[in-house]
This record gives sequence, structure tokens and C-alpha cells, in this order.
Amino acid sequence: MDEPGRPPSSDVAFTPSVKAVQARKGSRRAYAHVEAEGGWPTRITPDLADFIAAQTSIFMATANSLGQPYIQHRGGPPGFLRVLDETTLGFADFTGNRQFITLGNLAENDQAHLFLIDYATRRRIKIWGRAKVVEGDDALMAELMPRDYRARPSQAILFTVSAWDANCPQHIPQKIDAADVAAALAERDARILALEAELAALRNG
Repeated sequence: MDEPGRPPSSDVAFTPSVKAVQARKGSRRAYAHVEAEGGWPTRITPDLADFIAAQTSIFMATANSLGQPYIQHRGGPPGFLRVLDETTLGFADFTGNRQFITLGNLAENDQAHLFLIDYATRRRIKIWGRAKVVEGDDALMAELMPRDYRARPSQAILFTVSAWDANCPQHIPQKIDAADVAAALAERDARILALEAELAALRNG
């Protein structure tokens, strides 16, 4: 939470315009209670770190100086998005289609947002902050690059957390990752083979 006397951390999202809509729609009082406690968390908790470490897919939002937003998907093996300290995240930015929209946006507006969603557990996390591109730092890239992952890193992106919030699971469809389904089916098939072998042994005994 923020220090006493400072605006609540949730003000990063709850601008006066947003608060006016909340007042008109009837949710302002509930969020005012959150603000009275300082707003949303501003540091990465162990629970959030565990959630981040399990992610294989994230969405990063940026905007240019005119306010035009852009959302970019980034993926990798579990842990590709790294917790570097209690307020800093980082990941190796792999070579893609070379449009460089995110990099161009960050060059003129460092405000950014990370959206993480786990369909299997129907959980989503929203993280506000500021991001910067780091090029030519071999030590940082070595720290961020997933081991044995076949991708070519182009630069690193560091994200400083301003605030984060967890959404309720309402309206999130439950979906299972294909790799998890394949593993479950393989385990089932192995069990069936073992049971068939036991049954055949009993019949021939």
C-alpha cells in the first residue's frame, strides 16, 4: 500500500473521470473503502510471485503519446516472466514480426499494463506500472532468458509495478492447456494398459 498522506495506489486506474462513473453507477462507496486502506497492493507478494511463475502467456498494453493503445501478447515457458525484486518484473523480448510498436510506444510513454489470466483456475491479475526497454545488457539477458528455450532474444523489458489487483472469476471460461490435457490422457492410457495387463494375467492364471 502507499505511504500515509499519499493518494491511494488505485488512483493509477481510478481517475476523476472513472470515479464519476463509479458514483453514477453505484460502486463508488465500495471502492472508497479500498482507498481508505491505501488502495491496491504495490509490492509483489509471494502468492503473486507464484502466480507469475506459472504463466506461459501474458498481455502487455502500452500507448503512444497520442493515447492510442496497443496490446501485445508475449509467451514462453513457465517462469519466462521473472520476478526480480518486490517491485520489478522482467522478461526477454523474443524476436517477432519486427513491427516494434511496443518499443516505439515505450520510447515516448513509459506507462504500461500487464494482464495475466489463468483459464484453468479462472484467475486474472491486472498490473499497472512503467516499463523500459534494455538493450545490450548481456548479464540481464542471461538472467531473463529461459533455460533451453529455443527463441532468439532481441532485448529485455523491465516493468516497475505501481499497483496490482485481482479480479473475481466471474465470466472467465474455464479452459485447460493442451499440454496438461495431453499429460492427463497419457496418464489415463498408461493406467488402462496396466489394468488390461493385470486382467490378462488373472485370466491366464
